[in-house]
Amino acid sequence: MKKKVARVLSLALVVAMLGTTMVGCGKKDNKKNDTTTGNATETTDSTGDTAGTDSTADAEKKYDKFLTVDVFATQANYQGIQSGWFAKVVKEKFNMELNIIAPNVAGGGDTLFQTRSAAGNLGDLILMGSENGRLADTAEAGLLVDMTDMVANTKYVSQFTGAIDVAKGLSNDGKLYGIPSSVSSQPATNPSEGLDLTFGTYLRWDYYKELGYPKVGTLEDLLPILKQMQDAHPTSDSGKQTYAISLFKDWDGNMMCMGKQPATIYGFDELGFVFSKADGSENQSIIDDDSEYIRVLKWYFDANQMGLVDPESTTQNYDTMYAKYQDGAVLYSPWPWLGQAAYNTVEHKEAGNGFMFVPVEDESVFSYGATPNGLAKYVVGIGSKAQDPQRMMDFIDWLYSPEGVMYSCAQTASTCGPEGLTWEMVDGRPELTEFGKEALLNGDGTVPEEWGGGSWKDGVSQLNFQTVLASDENPETGFPFNYTLWESVIELNSTPLDKDWQETNDALSTVEYLQKNNQILVAPGTDFVSPQESSEITTLRSQCKAIIIENSWKMVFAKDEAEFYSILKNMQDTVKGLGYDDVLAFDLDCAKQLNEMRDAARQ
Repeated sequence: MKKKVARVLSLALVVAMLGTTMVGCGKKDNKKNDTTTGNATETTDSTGDTAGTDSTADAEKKYDKFLTVDVFATQANYQGIQSGWFAKVVKEKFNMELNIIAPNVAGGGDTLFQTRSAAGNLGDLILMGSENGRLADTAEAGLLVDMTDMVANTKYVSQFTGAIDVAKGLSNDGKLYGIPSSVSSQPATNPSEGLDLTFGTYLRWDYYKELGYPKVGTLEDLLPILKQMQDAHPTSDSGKQTYAISLFKDWDGNMMCMGKQPATIYGFDELGFVFSKADGSENQSIIDDDSEYIRVLKWYFDANQMGLVDPESTTQNYDTMYAKYQDGAVLYSPWPWLGQAAYNTVEHKEAGNGFMFVPVEDESVFSYGATPNGLAKYVVGIGSKAQDPQRMMDFIDWLYSPEGVMYSCAQTASTCGPEGLTWEMVDGRPELTEFGKEALLNGDGTVPEEWGGGSWKDGVSQLNFQTVLASDENPETGFPFNYTLWESVIELNSTPLDKDWQETNDALSTVEYLQKNNQILVAPGTDFVSPQESSEITTLRSQCKAIIIENSWKMVFAKDEAEFYSILKNMQDTVKGLGYDDVLAFDLDCAKQLNEMRDAARQ
């Protein structure tokens, strides 16, 4: 098995990624649900065409009461009842449906978490962050079930002993209240991604080709190139205005989220108010004049002065922006799973059109290392008011099973769903079915009625929770969970778009190109979870980040350079007056701890 995976991964590093999945995107359900105090509810009637099947009957024998399960999911980007083929699977296996409660959709921030916590009921299933003592505090408040004994009787979760031990260490009493995500069997120094990294510079390659593949020395060199591309193609496929750059606010946290993304090509990632480099060589205060964060804000400002930034960026959400990528109305993407997922259909690629990685000569792109003990800062647990805690544990255990990984990560991690629907074993290796090619390579498809019907894309799991790293080996097939790493799928990467990119860059994949040119910085995966901060630091952070976010957006859309730097100075003075330096000191200490753990993981 190990040799087979090694062969697949070796081959995977010399081909171009299809880029057909997307992180953090889901349509909002029109149904309005009680997002304050609800919990699992009994109903005497099950809906959908799952009723009456043998598997449904088996589930009803084991779980006699049909439940609507409230799932509080802090990373989900969909709110409402899970629908489609994944809902059918959940109904058949567990006689329940998932009502997803998503802070991202309900206004963002901690308001929904605080409201439901005050009411004494977060939900039946809890997918939450554990940093800053949140898991410990939530458990201490009596909102989570101690899963210590329950996990001991599971088939799959119990195997991840390292992850369980790490999670126990996050609580005040040494008990288990959450299972870490992204558990992996790979070394911490391995990139956790597939054939493309999480971040990069992705442009409409067909338009870039028209310009003669100009060299890009630095991030700033992209702007005149994007200007030429936009001028040459002022309208989208549907005739709407084209912009080089389009932004959104949904994911703003300690800073303007989109202010971080281009900085990752220089090896930086965020930790509170710090930009920390993957190799531990540098930690920056984001508000310093010469920080990469301010550099990116100036880059956006310059782009806006050139007419390259979508003016709807301040008001649109992720879904609205994503639709523009699908329409060909945006030319630059900071992630492969945005531009490529939205636009690189088979039809477009066969025509030579689509997003591909454009090298920047001075870049060293940040890569998240694999996490052998899981990503402990994001966990899944069981709410203390869950009507059927054992059923919740059974469901969690299934999510960590090979089948569960294939089914539930289809939205986020290039796993492809049910065997028999999207893929099948042929001559000892997994291959996509005709429907799988339609749904995964072309972006969507109509699911056969026996599998639940409806749109494939709308039916994927909306939990946005990766239990096992997708690049890990599926023990039942001997191949990675991530279908883009399969030999059979790699062989399909021969469109004119792929070939032109490969010939131009003398490489067969983004990762191969970056490796050949020594332009990847891997941050080894660790057990690090940001420690609990004092209430004073929390208060100061809340005040400061609000000012930073507000002024960052103002800087991007400032009328001229004088106003840009005036806003910057005002932002710096204001947050320093509010205690920014105290918060920065805490974050710098966290960065030091993280870097020490990364150093240890390299040994």
